[in-house]
Amino acid sequence: EAGVHNKVWYAATCDRKTAEEALYRSNKDGSFLIRKSSGQDSRQPYTLVVFYNRRVYNIPIRFIESTRQYALGREKNGEERFDSVAEIVENHQHTSLVLIDSQNNTKDSTKLKHIIRVS
Repeated sequence: EAGVHNKVWYAATCDRKTAEEALYRSNKDGSFLIRKSSGQDSRQPYTLVVFYNRRVYNIPIRFIESTRQYALGREKNGEERFDSVAEIVENHQHTSLVLIDSQNNTKDSTKLKHIIRVS
């Protein structure tokens, strides 16, 4: 398992809209949570939802079958891979996460700072 259950940042049954509303309410850069992805796709089981600069980013977390690891976003050369989703969170609490705005084609970065709980 991805190491997400019983984690404070894991909002299991939370949908995209609920997650985004919770992050907008927090209004703190670096607020985040992880939810199950909307589509039932085993290759993309989770989504990292991050608030930065008054925007919410939904970043897919991919499961790589061949190595049984996880990676963020679209597949790319030299991407970072992790043994669990928890490792992704721990890593990006210390290392900046690049946020790509596909509409404006801009890049920002933030660390995962504030865990948002969805009740």
